[in-house]
Amino acid sequence: MELTENKIIKTRKKAVWRALMSADVLSKCIPGCKDMLGNPQDGFEATVVQKVGPVKATFKGKVTLSDVISEESLKLNGEGKGGAAGFAKGEATVKLAEENNTTILSYSVKAKVGGKLAQLGSRIIDGFAKKMADQFFENFKATVEGNALPDNEKRG
Repeated sequence: MELTENKIIKTRKKAVWRALMSADVLSKCIPGCKDMLGNPQDGFEATVVQKVGPVKATFKGKVTLSDVISEESLKLNGEGKGGAAGFAKGEATVKLAEENNTTILSYSVKAKVGGKLAQLGSRIIDGFAKKMADQFFENFKATVEGNALPDNEKRG
């Protein structure tokens, strides 16, 4: 599954970058995130509960950052294991540009799943992955712009 999108965030690029580096901000934005620890240098570890079709699982995973160009771009590499449900792996490339005190956040996501999740079929998995990415970046935008997340968008 591959997905490429842009989000317009009504704040300076420096503030968006700081938020991308914050475990606290990221944990608020990841749908179903129960906890998140870590830092940009060593990576982040998270526990996320999600339901994909009929399969509900608790994923324990790690996200590392690479190809970091401060306040410009980075690559996030993540892998989560959900026990019998299977696993999810992915990477996202994020780029920031600023115009008139507004940030354009561009992202490209690639994701793979295995185990029971893979048996659900690519249409369900691709739809779920797109929904998760969209929800994360909408939550991220709202958080960085200083808006409260709607109740149905908050962490699980």
